[in-house]
Amino acid sequence: MRKKLVAGNWKMNGSLRQNEVLLSDISAAVPGLTCEVAVFPPYPYLAQSQLALAGSGVALGAQSVSEYTQGAFTGEVSASMLAEFGCRYVLLGHSERRGLFGETDAVVAAKFEAAQKAGLIPVLCLGETLAERESGSTMAVVARQLSSVLDRSGVGAMVSAVVAYEPVWAIGTGMTASPAQAQEVHAAIRAQVAVLDAGVAEGLCILYGGSVKPQNAEELFGQADIDGGLIGGAALVADDFLKICLAAS
Repeated sequence: MRKKLVAGNWKMNGSLRQNEVLLSDISAAVPGLTCEVAVFPPYPYLAQSQLALAGSGVALGAQSVSEYTQGAFTGEVSASMLAEFGCRYVLLGHSERRGLFGETDAVVAAKFEAAQKAGLIPVLCLGETLAERESGSTMAVVARQLSSVLDRSGVGAMVSAVVAYEPVWAIGTGMTASPAQAQEVHAAIRAQVAVLDAGVAEGLCILYGGSVKPQNAEELFGQADIDGGLIGGAALVADDFLKICLAAS
């Protein structure tokens, strides 16, 4: 049986003081949970988070990574650097990286490969815009995004990866895919992997992200192919985040 995972993406939020309180509250509550918990702070706070989470059971992740290992790439951060700071996970292909910063499917696939070579677990984000949803192309968009990674790294790479379905129209908008809508896409993602390897597909952790709240988490996580959540705004409020973790547990 797949273990549930709840991952908190802080995006470009936080301060040393705010982080101290948030990390302390989360760490204190984790022993009572049965799901895995991870947090993804901005790069400057990785050292603080690494120290604060030591021995807590909360996993640390980064919000992106370079596809390059080292060199003259000003402003970039390599996968090996993230590993040195105790990161277990790294987000890849988040819609904000794709939409605001022009990351293509090919770039995301290259970053996926670089992350795994450094021993990190990629959390591969997939999702469609509102226009794509309304035009009926959701499945084609998600399949294309996933295929770019499968074609480059092979289905075996998904054994050490997580997938997150995040409909772009539901991120930070207050709109949420219905449990049935989310389940339909999650099932399609698992089926696409199963065509290549049914065993890998069965073990693949697939998260839902997009305005997950304490009020809707339990119903979303109760779907057959939804294995937890990638949480945005609610991850910045300890009480809300922990209630979502309880729903996954």
